[in-house]
Amino acid sequence: MKKPILVVLVSLLSANAFAQTTSKAEVAKKAEAIEKKVIGWREDFHEHPELGNHEVRTSEIIAKHLESLGITVKRGVATTGVVGLLTGGKPGPVVALRADMDGLPVTERTAVPFASKATTTYMGNQVGVMHACGHDSHMAILMGVAEVLASMKKDLHGSVKFIFQPAEEGLPPGEKGGAEQMVKEGVLENPKVDAIFGLHIQSYQPVGTIAYRPGGDMAAVNDMQIIVKGRSSHGAYPWSGVDPIVTSAQIINNLQTVVSRNLHITANPAVVTIGAINGGNRSNIIPESVSMLGTIRTFSAEDEKLIIERVKQIATKTAEANNAIAEVKIPYSNHYPVTYNNPALVAKMLPTLQATAGVDNVVLRQGETGAEDFSFYEEKVPGIFIHLGGLPKGGDPLKAPAHHTPDFFIDESGFTLGVKALCNLTLDYMGMAAKGK
Repeated sequence: MKKPILVVLVSLLSANAFAQTTSKAEVAKKAEAIEKKVIGWREDFHEHPELGNHEVRTSEIIAKHLESLGITVKRGVATTGVVGLLTGGKPGPVVALRADMDGLPVTERTAVPFASKATTTYMGNQVGVMHACGHDSHMAILMGVAEVLASMKKDLHGSVKFIFQPAEEGLPPGEKGGAEQMVKEGVLENPKVDAIFGLHIQSYQPVGTIAYRPGGDMAAVNDMQIIVKGRSSHGAYPWSGVDPIVTSAQIINNLQTVVSRNLHITANPAVVTIGAINGGNRSNIIPESVSMLGTIRTFSAEDEKLIIERVKQIATKTAEANNAIAEVKIPYSNHYPVTYNNPALVAKMLPTLQATAGVDNVVLRQGETGAEDFSFYEEKVPGIFIHLGGLPKGGDPLKAPAHHTPDFFIDESGFTLGVKALCNLTLDYMGMAAKGK
């Protein structure tokens, strides 16, 4: 006797739901079993940080781990990058997962036993080196994901490309690297990537939570250099020269009107910041020139174009009004596009995140004026960049040590959720592709 069609459909749906639940339960068990190992990797990376394009020790540890799992490894991508390819036992799409590897020129001030004591020379200065943005966490989590997924290789409907990327934080002028260079060197090809997922840990976001945003998640960034050229004179006789310091002060103040008076700020936020100004070396000498470095953050191509034009106009015309000359270079050394999460892919994968962390622990976040070169991958293939909580339970987000500072601190208890999230995103995406969804 044939079963009614409705009964068959219900049985299939129930079986599918059971399979997905079983898969997530298996991932959870495997992820929890390697929690101490993931934390150990993170602490080792934290104690031995390396700047962009110099992640030699770091990349070798990663490559050896991937090889130990039977993953095909390519070294030296975009200088120090590592790319691993895990080919599943069944046909299907290629999913890329990315972690960044570089530390920052910051001298650590935390009291953790694995605090960095590393130093190096950066831009001609002796500096400390610290993982002050969580890249050590990202690497350790992705190494854990690789271990979990490699153990499930025969059941994978497709392949996984593990991208360990150098130089996310940018490089000195003249150097090439980061996501842009990895894309140029074909990291999304051979085999061609169908979707990419990445995460970033956040010191101010409660541990145990995942934050997401469809569309523009993090801002586009352009760095800039402004050189103001005047005419040197004795400080006692300023009328005999052209003062680039006074001119620079006027330029800085005038630039603050770009966002407040030229943008529709209720639609899209933006930032224009001068972060460094250098000129002169003595109290009674007006120097010949002043150099400034700054950053521009925007969420649309239109706003980016407008701000760049206004910054150049304000700087050159303000200098001209003072009989000085302003030379403006935008970008100076780095440009990242908007980190844009594919809305359709977010809608498709949101249930996976909710099933992994719990509905109440998956939150829609505001756009952030920080920038991420994950955006270069998302320009080429659909992607999602999620944010993982690293603030200790009960902590005050307003008092959390900021990223890129000597006191940056992360609660390691949230790493397992990161492993589960990336594993489940990969498995569910493959599963849906296998079912034609």
